[in-house]
Amino acid sequence: MTFIGFHASHEQIPPSELLIAVQRAEAAGFDGAMCSDHLAPWNPRQGESGFALSWLGAALARTDFSIGMVNAPGQRYHPVVVAQAFATLEEMFPGRFWAALGSGEAMNEHVTADPWPPKHVRNERLAESVDVIRRLLAGEEVSHDGRVRVHRARVWSRPVQPPPLLATAVSAETAGWAASWAEGLATVAQAPETLERVVDAYRSGGGAGPCVLQVHVSFAETDAAAYAIAEDQWRNGLVPPPLAWDLEQPEDFDAAVGEVDEAKLRQAVLVDEDPVALAERIADLARIGFDRVYVHHVGREQGDFLDAAASVILPRLKEAR
Repeated sequence: MTFIGFHASHEQIPPSELLIAVQRAEAAGFDGAMCSDHLAPWNPRQGESGFALSWLGAALARTDFSIGMVNAPGQRYHPVVVAQAFATLEEMFPGRFWAALGSGEAMNEHVTADPWPPKHVRNERLAESVDVIRRLLAGEEVSHDGRVRVHRARVWSRPVQPPPLLATAVSAETAGWAASWAEGLATVAQAPETLERVVDAYRSGGGAGPCVLQVHVSFAETDAAAYAIAEDQWRNGLVPPPLAWDLEQPEDFDAAVGEVDEAKLRQAVLVDEDPVALAERIADLARIGFDRVYVHHVGREQGDFLDAAASVILPRLKEAR
């Protein structure tokens, strides 16, 4: 049975409003939530970037379902700090926190003034960081000298069981690599054939745990209104990797997009005025092989989407699953 979650976008919504939105999402019938972890928004019009780890403590305290996050240890976050943060959240809210770890994006990491490494180096750094985090969560004293450096670190306040650490991947190559260490896979909606390759690479590589999909949608009373939201708020979805990993400023994403290609944007975001049709489109993606689907309405105002989710979208998805 596919788990249907709500994605909380820190880049678009002030933390206080996002806290209300995640509570409304639980009341609407979502099975859980996940959130982004950015220092900067994707474009200037989004205009927000709350600190995810602070927000998660409040969100978990005000809800009863599970909430996870995407996180990139190794540059902006030292893995010892990440381990301590994860341990505290899981100790307070047992069985309700998870994280999907990735190699990061320059837009969030460049602020340290350290050089931005190439992808293979970032993957090596991620693998070392995951090992450090897991050892600390297991109660070890850790010293390490490699892509990351650690000196006699211990995490004293730990949960009974550590939270699951998933991997983020947008390509089959990365998904196959992650299968060796991850407790699940998280990716974003792409062409169905690409998603099939990503899931197959992870599973055929021995990858265990859930396969998680984040789906961007734009819902409004008319198709034109829904498209206008996507064009204003999520044109960054037209910037593909590896370029998207290497840009530093929100303005850089607007410049990279230039004139918006409507057909391509409609591929990146499910634009729809019909909640039934939207539910069916989400269900089609879930059937590719995903255990969890987190739905991200790309508008800054979440109320109408959450109302439609409660009355139509979630009931239809639950019928489909």
